Amino acid sequence: QVQLVESGGGLVQAGGSLRLSCAASGGAFRYRHMGWFRQAPGKERQFVAAIDWTGSSTTYSDSVKGRFTCSRDNAKNTVYLQMNSLKPEDTAVYYCAGGSYYSTVSNDYDFWGQGTQVTVSS
Repeated sequence: QVQLVESGGGLVQAGGSLRLSCAASGGAFRYRHMGWFRQAPGKERQFVAAIDWTGSSTTYSDSVKGRFTCSRDNAKNTVYLQMNSLKPEDTAVYYCAGGSYYSTVSNDYDFWGQGTQVTVSS
């Protein structure tokens, strides 16, 4: 079993930046495709970004494309989400997930972290 722990969330003003980290343990992280999702209060969980196990392919939702960058360091068993030009509508709990499929669909992921809160003030 892979355990995932997110960190790096917090409160930031609009236009600011945050970098989320997701540390993995307990499994073959290197061969797992990884994804980031977010969920705002009263809304469904939403795809944010995905990265394949090599780190060479990434996919982003239209709402974050050009502002967020997903990367990974397999030597450190960690995946990152660099978030720039943050907007109030980015406010949500952010989750990282891992699985066998490179996918934008949350059901395709097998392992989930506990989430980290990101709040963007206007």
